[in-house]
Amino acid sequence: MQETQATPTPVITGTEPLVAWIAAGEKPREQWRVGTEHEKFPFFTDTHAPVPYDGERSIHALLQALRARLGWEPLIEDGNLIGLRGANCGKGCITLEPAGQFELSGAPLFTIHETAAEFDEHMRLLREVADEMNIAFLGLGAAPEWTFAELPLMPKPRYGIMRRYMPTVGRLGLEMMLRTCTVQSNLDFGSEADMVLKMRVSLALQPLATALFANSPFTEGRPNGYLSWRSAIWLDTDPARTGMLPFVFDEGFGYEAYVEHALDVPMYFVRREGRYIDAAGMSFRDFLAGKLPALPGEYPTIDNWADHLTTLFPEVRLKRFIEMRGADMGGARMVPALSAFWVGLLYDDAALNAAWDVAKRWPVADMIALREEVPKQGLRARIGGRSLREVAREVLAIAAQGLKARNHVNARGDDERHYLQVLEEIVEAGRTPAEELLTRYHGAWRERIDPVYDACRL
Repeated sequence: MQETQATPTPVITGTEPLVAWIAAGEKPREQWRVGTEHEKFPFFTDTHAPVPYDGERSIHALLQALRARLGWEPLIEDGNLIGLRGANCGKGCITLEPAGQFELSGAPLFTIHETAAEFDEHMRLLREVADEMNIAFLGLGAAPEWTFAELPLMPKPRYGIMRRYMPTVGRLGLEMMLRTCTVQSNLDFGSEADMVLKMRVSLALQPLATALFANSPFTEGRPNGYLSWRSAIWLDTDPARTGMLPFVFDEGFGYEAYVEHALDVPMYFVRREGRYIDAAGMSFRDFLAGKLPALPGEYPTIDNWADHLTTLFPEVRLKRFIEMRGADMGGARMVPALSAFWVGLLYDDAALNAAWDVAKRWPVADMIALREEVPKQGLRARIGGRSLREVAREVLAIAAQGLKARNHVNARGDDERHYLQVLEEIVEAGRTPAEELLTRYHGAWRERIDPVYDACRL
């Protein structure tokens, strides 16, 4: 087994390489792909307890069994198996979130049909190994009943740094780390101008995605007063690295503006020779000048920059691709639906422009207010004199036209539009997944939480 560390790269002392690193993500349209990431909670089917890292029935045992079946490269930190990598992530990566949430960072794929097939195959393999250990996986945005004392901690050094730092900058950072799961879509851009428009559209409409995918209404066995508690948690995690990025809507926004923003977001760590050095709260701008208190006189590498960008948690994140971060994890139909939603809006020029027409007159202050309202109100939240349910109808129609224009059909002759059907059903009913769960909780479940494990089992 090998330690997970990159080959060292030359040091950098100015911003030009930082801008160039992001700009290197530009791709011609024919190379645009979509990557889908999804996290899920492992739990024991006999007790509904979370799964520990060590033991005969454990996270470690799951990873070992998957490695035997897949032949993927093990990812090791401090001697601990903490993930699997398939052909340098060309086939995806399996990693662990802080409390053992299993994450697949999917391969960059051309169609939503491939995304759906990837999810199905991933879950099939997981079930093959997990069933033997009486372990299953839960598709929810937040853990439904586990207390902090019950949650396992994964042996990843970076998470130790984050656990110490996060309570100093927000009340709910540990909740985010240990009790939440998301599904995320990652998309390409073709130029700086293309990136700018996609960032603006996806930030403006991210609260809509949050509403459509709201699926975290329970905490410690009871309703928590939210439809997306996961989304609410981000409002009090760390204001320096989260939020709606108002500067993206400023005239002149581009790669350099994002770099300037990222330079002033406090760091978490620096990787050196396979070690994680605690730099929590320190400035990458100081690092660039050789003045980082944790490493005085030393300068960053481009790998340190890439690491730093992964520790920014806005609603939409820019790296060498654009990451959509607003959705709760849900059921099997919801995973490809998220990628279909964003591909339909962003990968067809007519759809992209139509989506911007929906949102371009919204004041940024109203977008921020909407983001704060959505965790409780869902599709009832309002902007521009309309409910999000009304906006959703228009936006889903635009996404459907974008997918129709792509005209990627499967073996049955279906194009990618049918992956939007579950979202259309949500809008037609006017009820988010969370509201469906709450109806069951107060009705057939008789205010018991145990039935959620069967209802949301993947």
